[in-house]
Amino acid sequence: MPQASKNTPLKARDYKSDYKPVWCPGCGDFAVLSAITKALAFQELPREDVALITGIGCSSRIAAYTSVYGFHGVHGRALALAGGLKAARPDLTVLVAGGDGDGLSIGGNHFIHACRRNMDMTYIIMDNEVYGMTKGQASPTTDPDWERSKLTPGGTGIRPFNPAAMALTSGASFIARGFTGDPNGLAKILVEAIEHPGFSFVQALSPCKTFRPEQMEWKKHIRAFGDEPTDDASLAAERVYADDGMSTGIIYRRSFPVYQPAGSGDAGPERFDREFAI
Repeated sequence: MPQASKNTPLKARDYKSDYKPVWCPGCGDFAVLSAITKALAFQELPREDVALITGIGCSSRIAAYTSVYGFHGVHGRALALAGGLKAARPDLTVLVAGGDGDGLSIGGNHFIHACRRNMDMTYIIMDNEVYGMTKGQASPTTDPDWERSKLTPGGTGIRPFNPAAMALTSGASFIARGFTGDPNGLAKILVEAIEHPGFSFVQALSPCKTFRPEQMEWKKHIRAFGDEPTDDASLAAERVYADDGMSTGIIYRRSFPVYQPAGSGDAGPERFDREFAI
């Protein structure tokens, strides 16, 4: 295993594992994997100092495709697992990844509390507005009139969540949106998200070619926000609600106290030896 040093820094490919992704050809999640590894290489982070925690779903397979520490958790609980890890090991760079179903449906309660708690970690939601792994059901971000799902052939009739608005309302201190059709731009966003002290939320628009082939047209509508990030929540809200969800860039960035539980960081092997000593 090559180690990063001043003379031989790791390349993006060094942060990938030997496992071949099983995503469908054309899936946007390939670009998220590329963006994550490019961001880690740019920051020259030692692999043993990084952990990637995921939940369940197509996107949550991503932990297995990297060579950093990883944990493939249960549905919707990735942020809870990541919070426990960050509390025990505040020295680690903790990344969390999942899909719109995993993060905003069963994991929705963990999401809003992770935003307000503001622990120092980065959460990436790969948003394709569908449950891909379980064959194309509507998700919390699916448009109400989407009719291709067999479970909701007439559409859901339910207004979708706005992930950026949810994060802002819940107190996230860094909010951004990227597009998998621009992996380099997404990598730049991830660098800033990882460097930001506090809870960083990145919505990665990630088309599902299999169950949402119409999303391949997103690339025609993607554009930059065109404004510098703001630390004014009211202004950020205006931008988010005035947008159609296709603008990318850093929307909001503000300094808040980072939460770290008292007594955290004392979870080394010596502690476990003491607690389990007979």
